[in-house]
Amino acid sequence: MTDITPEEETQFRVYSEKVAGTNINPQTLLATDYLNHFNEIVMMLEMIPDMVECLEDAQAWQPKSYQDHFRDSQFRDKELAVEAYEHVPGHFRKAFEDVIGEMNGLIAQSVVRIAERIEDGAGSDELREICSGSSRGLQKLMDVASAIIHGSVTRFDQSQIDGLLGR
Repeated sequence: MTDITPEEETQFRVYSEKVAGTNINPQTLLATDYLNHFNEIVMMLEMIPDMVECLEDAQAWQPKSYQDHFRDSQFRDKELAVEAYEHVPGHFRKAFEDVIGEMNGLIAQSVVRIAERIEDGAGSDELREICSGSSRGLQKLMDVASAIIHGSVTRFDQSQIDGLLGR
């Protein structure tokens, strides 16, 4: 661990031991359960071509911070997940928060684009392609977030992210 104070390292080690035996990764202090928040919007996006009324649910979906997700969840170790987040090593936290920001941005853009296409009278094939493309892009970013949660610190620059999303 680099660029951290002895106090931060001690706290990380304490929490790494506390999360042992839970669904919180002891290397990163992050839990994949947070990605369930994004699974909800993926399902909504995929349903819109067949049930246009799902757009309202997609429009109502809001980003939720990692800690707020756990505060509101039924996750068995939710309090520990909230506490441990304060001690996530900086290189994991920065990479994680960056990809979550990309995910939230993609969702917002996608929902606006889908709503505009519906309003313009897009055909079902066009709508299905837009929704599927948005869903695939979001799932790719979720894979990156999952890798970070499991200890990968692979960094993507904006051109790589754009490539993943087909921009």
